[in-house]
Amino acid sequence: MGRRTRIIGLTGSIGMGKSTAAAMLERLHVPVFYADRYAHGLLEPGGGAVTAVHDAFPDVVEHGVISRPALGRAVFGDAAALGRLEGILHPLVRQGEHAFIARQNLRRIPIAALEIPLLFETRAELLCDVVVVLTAPDFVQEARVMARPGMTKARLEAVRARQMPEVEKCRRADFVVPTGLGRRRTFLGLKAVVRKLM
Repeated sequence: MGRRTRIIGLTGSIGMGKSTAAAMLERLHVPVFYADRYAHGLLEPGGGAVTAVHDAFPDVVEHGVISRPALGRAVFGDAAALGRLEGILHPLVRQGEHAFIARQNLRRIPIAALEIPLLFETRAELLCDVVVVLTAPDFVQEARVMARPGMTKARLEAVRARQMPEVEKCRRADFVVPTGLGRRRTFLGLKAVVRKLM
């Protein structure tokens, strides 16, 4: 039997360039599981979380479809409501992560990655061989995040409050890759990680 797939956990706070870095890993032939995209799929019509979310938040369903803006309003600033939603989504996303890893092992892929914003917060580092934390200066992070549609300072602060402090993430990381010094620097940092794992 061949070696099992080695798993990179890719994480970082909001606005640190996780999606860009994940796409760079794909350019390096590393398959990536995108946790947020998977969670969004669970809320789409026919998705695995629709019934449970409908039961927990009946007011966010319009014409049989979950309204993401309404769901966002229902949980924003309400820790108990957010906890209910995470209690529905996180176990289903974890199942998706396990299935992804199993597929890579079956395909004998040498390295794959899990792109998970709340990696440490959900203890997903236990699934990973190494963790890469992406980091950028505060002013770069804020500029990136505030450029997003519908983003406000209050929303940014609410997200930051839910995430582990940057310094703690970096302390726990196996590799810290900067994303505020140009894409080439980020790509070379990720390439070095992949080479070490190979």
